Amino acid sequence: MESNFTILNAVKYVGASILTIGMIIFSLGFFANGSSAMTGIGIGTIMGAVFIFLMGVFFVATEEMLEKSFKGIEVTKMKSKNGAPL
Repeated sequence: MESNFTILNAVKYVGASILTIGMIIFSLGFFANGSSAMTGIGIGTIMGAVFIFLMGVFFVATEEMLEKSFKGIEVTKMKSKNGAPL
């Protein structure tokens, strides 16, 4: 359970930092230079940050559901048609 929180915190901080960098690049490209290349790079960086965050949250949620639904494997002896063990 503790590893889920550490993964979620790591994804949160990485996503936020990449999102901030993307917003800065987008703002510089759109408002300062008027360069369409920097604007596109900024938009792509923002989309990448959102993608990284969503995949991290999905990973944590999937891991949590697997931990809660794990029931183990039950091993039984095989029997023949008449009930005698094989």
